[in-house]
Amino acid sequence: MAEHATAIPNASRTRLRHGVAAGLLTAALAGCGTLAPRPAEVAPPIPADWIGLAEADAAATPAAVVGWEAYFRDPLLQRLIRITLDNNRDLRIAALRAEEARAAFRIQRSEQFPALGVNAQGARARVPGGLNASGVSVVGGEYRAEVGLSSWELDLWGRVHHLKTSALEQWLASEAGRHAVELALVAQVADGYLGLRELDERVALARRTVDTRAESFRIFSRRFEVGAASKLELTQVQTLLTQAQALLAQLELARAQQAHALGQLVGAHPGPLPEAAPFDEALVLSELSPALPSDLLIARPDIIAAEHRLRAANANIGAARAAFFPRIALTGGWGSASAELDGLFDSGSRAWTFAPVLSLPIFDGGRRRANLALSEVREDIAVAEYEKSIQTAFREVADALAARRWLGEQRDVQRVALDAAAERARLAQLRYDHGSAAYLEVLDAQRDLLAAEQQLVQARRALLSSQVALYAALGGGSAGRVPAATDSPSDSNSAR
Repeated sequence: MAEHATAIPNASRTRLRHGVAAGLLTAALAGCGTLAPRPAEVAPPIPADWIGLAEADAAATPAAVVGWEAYFRDPLLQRLIRITLDNNRDLRIAALRAEEARAAFRIQRSEQFPALGVNAQGARARVPGGLNASGVSVVGGEYRAEVGLSSWELDLWGRVHHLKTSALEQWLASEAGRHAVELALVAQVADGYLGLRELDERVALARRTVDTRAESFRIFSRRFEVGAASKLELTQVQTLLTQAQALLAQLELARAQQAHALGQLVGAHPGPLPEAAPFDEALVLSELSPALPSDLLIARPDIIAAEHRLRAANANIGAARAAFFPRIALTGGWGSASAELDGLFDSGSRAWTFAPVLSLPIFDGGRRRANLALSEVREDIAVAEYEKSIQTAFREVADALAARRWLGEQRDVQRVALDAAAERARLAQLRYDHGSAAYLEVLDAQRDLLAAEQQLVQARRALLSSQVALYAALGGGSAGRVPAATDSPSDSNSAR
């Protein structure tokens, strides 16, 4: 009977051990799946093709494969962009945000692995006789040295995995955001540089006009002194001169302010910015192809960042769902223990502990359910933000394409207007010289000629600015530099 009574508990323990192993295996297999919902199917709210796009654009180079060094050919502009990328504070903050997200991902990733550590401790205590059965005070000690396993969660339901995935997507979103800041800075520096070159040319035109009209005023002053010109004609010539001088002063002020703004954007002293630099359109930009609207989804850094944030929100839902299932954590240690320090590593002092903990909150006031609802709402917000970023990108590209087309026509019309104004000024001067017209006609023609010259420069600059905006809107130079939303670095790579 004694043997039979002993056999039953052993068999029960064996069955129990097998049952626990089978249960853990089943739970582990179940944990191989995912509790995160299927990624939201977001239909891009954009048409299949660009409206009013000329077929000739198809032969141009896609913006995503054109780096800013190849797109902006002016050596001075390239130098300014390099200085900006090295010194701009906004870009530095974006880079640090990416490093912060990378560190947060590595912290969360470490939760998947058990943490091992060496622990050594010693203690001595005196117990009074009144507190033990012998009635005699006892001095005792305990010394332990062991390799321990801290509380390690068995990720049977994927909670830790989903949290790691969320941190990874947040890191990738911050990396794409850094590239978005970099692209925006490149576009801002290029546009600021074009504005400076525009003002240089307008200042040069105004100075030339001031010199010409100053000479005319000197001649008419001399003619007035000898009685060959009237006071009215002299005041008309003086009016032309003062108008040109006022315009020159305004342009000089605007040029100085533009240079200061560009210097602040660069983030460091940009060095000498020579005036009257070439304003040649062929040396500044190259032709771009807008490709298809769907290409924006893999070219625009801000869209890629929004998609990564959407994936992070989706993973957070999986983690919130996993919180409804039991959590199993393991704690243990193996080493040596002794009542005396000199016997810590003697034979027979081996000691070990193993403490699995199963926890499942029964009542938490609706905290887990509210956390799940919060995660679901945040995913809806991420979907809306993703759709909004796509709509914003499409509008920016469409605006830039329209500006490139119509500003090009405006520039051509302005060139014709300038030729007409120059011819009119020449004919008016001839009529005045032959006594067929009053000097007021020359005054109007000269004023219109100066305005036409200024407007042509402004039209040329506006066209170039539209091409800069198109480059930025198409995600210029992003191919191979911004990780797509479908690309996730492996754990081994991300740990480096």
